[in-house]
Amino acid sequence: MSTQVHGRGLSGPTRSRRLVPAAVAVGAALVLSAATATPLDPAPRQAAAADGAKVLTVAVAQSVDSLSPFLASRLLSTSVHRLMYEYLTNYDPKDNRAIPGLATKWESSPDKLTWTYTIRSNSKWSDGQQATAEDAAWTFNKMMTDEGAATANGSFVSNFEKVTAPSPTQLVVRLKKPQATMTALDVPIVPKHVWEKVRDFSKFNNDKSFPVVGNGPFVLTGYKADSYVRLKANKSFWRGSPKFDELVFRYYKDQDAAVAALRKGEVSFVAGSPSLTPAQASALKNADDIKVNDAPGRRFYALATNPGARARNGQKFGDGDPSLLDELVRHALFMAVDRKTIIDKVFQGHAVQGEGYIPPRFSPYFWKPSAGQELAYDPAKAAQLLDQAGYKTNSAGKRLGKDGKPISYRVLCHATDPNDKAVGQYLQEWWSKLGIGVTLDCLDNVSDPWLAGTYDLAFDGWSVNPDPDFVLSIHTCAALPATPKDVGATDNFICDKRYDELYARQLAEYDPVKRAAIVKQAESRLYDLGYMNVMAYPNAVEAYRTDQIKSIQTMPSAAGNIYGQDGYWSWWSAVPADSDGSSDSSSSTGVVIGGIVAAVVLVGAGVFFVMRRRAGADDRE
Repeated sequence: MSTQVHGRGLSGPTRSRRLVPAAVAVGAALVLSAATATPLDPAPRQAAAADGAKVLTVAVAQSVDSLSPFLASRLLSTSVHRLMYEYLTNYDPKDNRAIPGLATKWESSPDKLTWTYTIRSNSKWSDGQQATAEDAAWTFNKMMTDEGAATANGSFVSNFEKVTAPSPTQLVVRLKKPQATMTALDVPIVPKHVWEKVRDFSKFNNDKSFPVVGNGPFVLTGYKADSYVRLKANKSFWRGSPKFDELVFRYYKDQDAAVAALRKGEVSFVAGSPSLTPAQASALKNADDIKVNDAPGRRFYALATNPGARARNGQKFGDGDPSLLDELVRHALFMAVDRKTIIDKVFQGHAVQGEGYIPPRFSPYFWKPSAGQELAYDPAKAAQLLDQAGYKTNSAGKRLGKDGKPISYRVLCHATDPNDKAVGQYLQEWWSKLGIGVTLDCLDNVSDPWLAGTYDLAFDGWSVNPDPDFVLSIHTCAALPATPKDVGATDNFICDKRYDELYARQLAEYDPVKRAAIVKQAESRLYDLGYMNVMAYPNAVEAYRTDQIKSIQTMPSAAGNIYGQDGYWSWWSAVPADSDGSSDSSSSTGVVIGGIVAAVVLVGAGVFFVMRRRAGADDRE
């Protein structure tokens, strides 16, 4: 997951796209009192609850798709789940290595087919019951036997043969064949005694009864669709309680409004959509009591083509333009995209030029096309490829489809992402020179047409996890929906036998160097197919108030993001500005021990489906 994130996103990489209408949660609204600005105190220093509790409020540009960890794929949702539930393992924020989570240690049999995890005895569910290996076994078995429960993270357990809990502190997983992700299972472990009461995992959104039982650093205490998610510090969290009493992610459809709220002190942190625009970042760098974090991100920003929506049963659906089924056409379109201009003019240097599917931040898996393979910017060559494919221009310079009608593509665009709109305008300019029309469909909710396959191209992006398996899995044939009526884990309906073979090989390879080489082959295959044009790797550009937050953990520690991490480090480590104490260091994890309580408040209207954790305009994690 952060996963997928995406999901755009998504911490994901942090975690499958699923459209789940979010119901309005029952419960009292969060009451925040922020001091009114005065000449003597121009900026409120701390958003506080009516009872004086310390509240960390995060402005986000993404709504929740589901609060069920079995369904969620957007970066915000999966990030919240990292706060609510423990995973077997976590990632060290310094170097992404696997460190203890709910499991204190793990070992494999000589044949690598049996994995035994020791489950910690000092983790309790927020209702007071002990968290045990039986909870983990039940979570995995439910995903293995219930298609609805496998919606978001089913790829992690598809190779599991049997999962048992011989004792409260021992979990045993038997595999069908070797699986390299056994120390990177980005699956939230849920309490069996709560979730075994759920009847339909494909519909249960976990958003009706609060507080929600969990064992992470925060407890979910309230939620209102497109308004807020509220979390309270878990005082009994085994790693130590957060120092903020509550954490709030507040939804802003308008990013300028979110930035204005940060200036006024109404929110503590702004993540952007998924990042702040260059103009916003520049203006905030000169503002009092505000720090801008600008670091290499874990996301890629891409343009995806509709390869012909289809289900695993072979049935086709949707109405993607048939010309896009031609690889020459896809290559031509991408050779008419000037990535350098996108970096310089749209991101204004707050990104690096995109090439492979995995960002350079994850250096073992970062891949670049060879000189002869690269689909470099070459409009003249692009026009030649279209001619070669049989798509000629008429006397008016319009490129004609095989039906004799001018080609005009519909491009799905996230209404809340200014980058989509800016790049879309360039596409209109660049592709018009090829004789091709472009219509930007900028929507608050792009998931409906995406899931239905009623689009030609779409702006896409995911937050990539330290282990690349999830973000690779969403392009396999197995990720397609079972039927057109179902929802699969697929990102873009891609199904290619050669790619599937490479995916299976990397998953079964334990040698890190050999596995990385296979992952790069899979990236190369995906690049050659031309369904995904990775245009940029955006920086994580975000900002927070230093008069509200004294310190906070980035990931990686040296220069990394705060929002959408592969873990809970940022929000758990955050120290209030008026805190007298300092956080303790943890030699076992290399992270700050301290805490924060997160109250996530999402305010505004409209559902923003940030596919695949397209957090920054998100996903999957």
